[in-house]
Amino acid sequence: MHHFGNEELELLKRVVESKKLMRYRGGESGFTMDFESKICQRLKVKHALTLNSGTNALYCAMTAMGVGSGDEVIIPAFTWVATPMAPLLAGAVPVIADIDETLAIDPEDIERKISPYTKAIIPVHMGNAVCNMDAIMAIAKRHNLLVCEDACQAAGVTYHGREAGTIGQTGALSFNMFKNLTCGEGGMVLTDDDRYYERALIMHDAGCYTREHAGQMQEQFFPGFNFRVSDFQGAMLCAQLAKFDSFISGLKERRDLVRSILGNSQQFELTTANDPDGVLSVNIKFPTQQDATAFKEKHSVTFWIESGRHVYTNWTPVLNKSWWDERLNPHKFAHRTIDYPLDCCTRSLDILKRSAQISYSYNAPLAEVESACRKLLQ
Repeated sequence: MHHFGNEELELLKRVVESKKLMRYRGGESGFTMDFESKICQRLKVKHALTLNSGTNALYCAMTAMGVGSGDEVIIPAFTWVATPMAPLLAGAVPVIADIDETLAIDPEDIERKISPYTKAIIPVHMGNAVCNMDAIMAIAKRHNLLVCEDACQAAGVTYHGREAGTIGQTGALSFNMFKNLTCGEGGMVLTDDDRYYERALIMHDAGCYTREHAGQMQEQFFPGFNFRVSDFQGAMLCAQLAKFDSFISGLKERRDLVRSILGNSQQFELTTANDPDGVLSVNIKFPTQQDATAFKEKHSVTFWIESGRHVYTNWTPVLNKSWWDERLNPHKFAHRTIDYPLDCCTRSLDILKRSAQISYSYNAPLAEVESACRKLLQ
């Protein structure tokens, strides 16, 4: 899906020639810092911190916002397991909410799942789509909750003009090989809050207190991890960002073509998008699971539900509530018992079994995209 070329090779070569492979070797400079600065300008966000994965970006966002022992965090039933793991690793307990027909977390079920112990919500923008952020932010404001957007699968997606990941108090991006922007493995924390940024900075770098400008930080230093990236990753991301506009425009052109053809189907409907102009994907839904199964047998379509990887029923480490040291298990410190029976979100399972994603590359020949779509109407 991605295009790699001389642009990446040239910047990687410059990192080698500089002999400054670590982003902080030689001071606060280099490709990684340049990438963060460009992201801040592009996304209109105050702070951007590059880390080694989207998973750790979510974790750092949780700890930055003060999510911890005894807290509950509401997450959707449809997401990668990193989403529930982030609050767990911070000491909190995830509470699973249903998705709605947009394949995003259902704001009404968020409200139903709020308890006196709820600290935050993690809306997840899955598969280049976007959540109903107006409703979610209104709920959060009404109940005094924090919002961390999981935009790991949505770099470049917008919600009514705002970039996914910049609407909540914090946001997380992923740069692994399957994402819109990639350096193989990587992630990013986004925030406009100075304190949250400093806390994420400390958590992602155990040696943060030794660095240049450390004396200017307001937050008290605490033990952290090493989630840093090398400047090789920063160089890759700079090269990728330089051609990101063409990547996004290519996806949007093919999105519009797919919609124009599949919107005429008598077998299925286009999945409603929370911002049709901002999403980069096209999903379809069927009236019943039987209709979806029959369609799948006739056509080659990838159904998310069948992979199981992004559905709560496959989050084994979360469902069994086990921990590497039971003395530290977050569930021991929860104010109430939170269990995860396989039927806790049957509405989500039904929706996913009736839904499919139409896949296309940003540079797929338009004639091939059109031909493939017309075959789906036969």
